[in-house]
Amino acid sequence: MPVLSLADVYRARRRIDGRVTHTPLLASATLSRIAGTDVYLKLETTQPTGSFKLRGATNALAELAERGIRKVVTASTGNHGRAIAYAARALGMEAAVCMSALVPKNKVDAVTALGARVVVAGKSQDEAQAEALRLAGEEGFVFVAPFDNLNVIAGQATIGLEIMEALPDTASIVVPLSGGGLFSGVAFAAKRVNANVAMIGVSMERGAAMHASLAAGRPVLVDEVETLADSLGGGIGLDNEHTFALTQELADSVVLLDEVSIGRGIVHAYQEERLVIEGAAAVGIAALLDGRIDRVVLKNGPVVLVVSGANIDIGLHRRLIQEA
Repeated sequence: MPVLSLADVYRARRRIDGRVTHTPLLASATLSRIAGTDVYLKLETTQPTGSFKLRGATNALAELAERGIRKVVTASTGNHGRAIAYAARALGMEAAVCMSALVPKNKVDAVTALGARVVVAGKSQDEAQAEALRLAGEEGFVFVAPFDNLNVIAGQATIGLEIMEALPDTASIVVPLSGGGLFSGVAFAAKRVNANVAMIGVSMERGAAMHASLAAGRPVLVDEVETLADSLGGGIGLDNEHTFALTQELADSVVLLDEVSIGRGIVHAYQEERLVIEGAAAVGIAALLDGRIDRVVLKNGPVVLVVSGANIDIGLHRRLIQEA
């Protein structure tokens, strides 16, 4: 099995330079007061596509373009598909994106607007991926996995490099956890710089595939259901090659949150941080608000929360704020 290296991460950073945003790392006075230590927000919401996914997608597609490949297909819960569409357009490639019926309409529309061919298939990420693999086999597309792909992981890992370079005394990093591409990438880079950095993954209680797989000691299937953290939905694949093993090795702890907590995180981000973020991006904030981050970990020094994306349905966001 190919192994990720720090050289891959630096290569990814060179490849995506000028194509993605070097995102800000901002201190949060409110969350610092609550946590009793310095808390910083890594704002991947400022990427052109509104989420961290642009890093991995750009690295993966640029590497394929270097090899002369011009047609790509993927499966997505929304943000990866948007990133693939954006990167493909920038690189002059043809892209198809398969999404399940659970993907919010605003995310489907965003992919369409970027010129990608959109295919809505099935009621789960696994079913959407099956359709993407069919297109790859029958129509000559190259499949780009949304997370279980070394070039995608290396692209996301550049976030870890940016955090450690901007804040070398970072003691812990809290990362949304789904298929593991973001988590394993950030954790890999951060721990290669400082092996003592605590890596905390956060997911939702409803359909947390990576958490269930870690508990079982192997990739397992879970039912995908609606959740405020829709970007964290979907399985990790029973044939997972990279992210399960990396997450198993690098995760110091995993926290699960209920829907009320996730909603509270979205509301806090808006009211206190002046940020409009989606549910998946709010889980780190929610975990801190709920006291779910170990106090011993917090005492070790600065905490960085990776705020992964801003692509929430604005009607849903408005309702959550009005009901708060």
